[in-house]
Amino acid sequence: MKIAVILNGHPRSFEIKPNEYLLETLRKYNMTSVKNGCDGSTCGVCTVLIDGKPMLSCSVLAARVDGKEITTVEGLQEEVDHISNYFGDEGADQCGFCNTGLALTIHALQKEIKNPTDEQIKDYVVGNLCRCSGYHAQFKAIKRYLEAQK
Repeated sequence: MKIAVILNGHPRSFEIKPNEYLLETLRKYNMTSVKNGCDGSTCGVCTVLIDGKPMLSCSVLAARVDGKEITTVEGLQEEVDHISNYFGDEGADQCGFCNTGLALTIHALQKEIKNPTDEQIKDYVVGNLCRCSGYHAQFKAIKRYLEAQK
C-alpha cells in the first residue's frame, strides 16, 4: 500500500503495510528523531505534528495520514535548537531522549494557545514524560521560551 504525505514541507510517498504504525514508517524512512519509547502511547517521545497537532506516532496507523502534513524535529530544526537552549540553560536536559517529542509539543502549544497560563502549559505537555530530569526545570524552560516568543 502506498501513501502520500507532506513530510517536513516536502511531498513524499511511502510504501507501508496496512497494519503499520506511523512511528514504524518514519523510522523505516530515516526520521531518526521520532523515537520508540514505551510501545504503549504513554511517554510522548514518538510525538510528531500531524496537520500541526501533536500526535503519538506509535498509536496512529500510517494509512490514516495519507494526504496529511507530517512534521518531525527535522522539519523544525532551527526552532528546536532554540528551544533546547532554554532547556540547557535551566538544567532540564540530561539524556535528551524526551526532548524531541517535548519540543514539538511546545511548538504546537505556542501556535494554539496565545499567552497560556501555567495550568494550560502543564495540561498541554502532560503526555510527555521525562525519566531523568524531573519537571520543574522543564517547566521553567518552557515558560522562559514562551515569554521570549511574545
